[in-house]
Amino acid sequence: MLSVRPGFEPRRWLRGGHVQTLASFFLQRRIHLPPPERRLIEVESGIGVLCLCHWQSDRRNAPTLIVVHGLEGSADSQYMLGVTRNGLAAGMNVVRMNQRNCGGMDHHAATLYNSSLSADVAAVARNVVERDGVSQFALVGFSMGGNLVLKLAGEWGREGPKQFRAVAAVCPAMDLAASADALHAPANRLYEYYFLMQLFRRFRRKVRLFPHRFEVSRLQGVASLRGFDDRVTAFYCGFSDATDYYARAAAANVVDRISVPALIIHAANDPFIRVSPETRKKVLANPNITYIETADGGHCAFLGQINGGTRDDGRWAEHEVVEFVKQRAA
Repeated sequence: MLSVRPGFEPRRWLRGGHVQTLASFFLQRRIHLPPPERRLIEVESGIGVLCLCHWQSDRRNAPTLIVVHGLEGSADSQYMLGVTRNGLAAGMNVVRMNQRNCGGMDHHAATLYNSSLSADVAAVARNVVERDGVSQFALVGFSMGGNLVLKLAGEWGREGPKQFRAVAAVCPAMDLAASADALHAPANRLYEYYFLMQLFRRFRRKVRLFPHRFEVSRLQGVASLRGFDDRVTAFYCGFSDATDYYARAAAANVVDRISVPALIIHAANDPFIRVSPETRKKVLANPNITYIETADGGHCAFLGQINGGTRDDGRWAEHEVVEFVKQRAA
């Protein structure tokens, strides 16, 4: 179901995809959260991810949000904190999930994270259901994390846990190949340089920590995200090349199988996330998916008007995903 709503109005002087995207990066916020429970959850034998858990007094009966960040983000990314604040105010538990290596966990295992690891999100969901007895949970993801949560929802289909109630994704990289290639466009090289700088830094750190596992020479000649995924991600994560990786890891393969209420928010002027006609057709054909495409908003930004006294700081998408889950929690 396509929903084109007037609900998002860009903040004054912050119109346009690049302006929104860069402003959301540089306009830092002070978000105060209660101290979380730090929990290391094993997602694969010997491999754990660090989750920061915020619990209501009655955690079993409160809806639980499991929130996943994007490429080179962490549980402390601004949008992760914003969703957490909104979720807690709405009476929800919130679990901020770091992907593998993220959140200061590079030393923990000789592995890399990538867009295919939806099973890691499933492991976190299984942990909070079995250990904490939560009666209902929803998945929320941004960008790369959006791909992961949609991929898992599609893989589960009608066979997901009975506690799984909803999924929401903001600017999800469902079409990985097209989005990676869009980063290499001249107008987007600033973003690509940033991601490559971060990825290079992380990989060199992994080389120092696990010299018998990783070789820094794999970075030679890499000048694009696709090149990094071809030379590094695919090589160390079991794919033949970047093309194989993008094809197998994309949520676009399974969005038609999503069987719980789903929300996908995409900005038409997102600088580098692309939604192919084929994927859009699958999304719109699935009656369980509400697809909102706004004219403005950039990449995971959606900096709207600040309404005095509200909790969302004008961060429209962060408010929308929590409201979507709240309306479907039962």
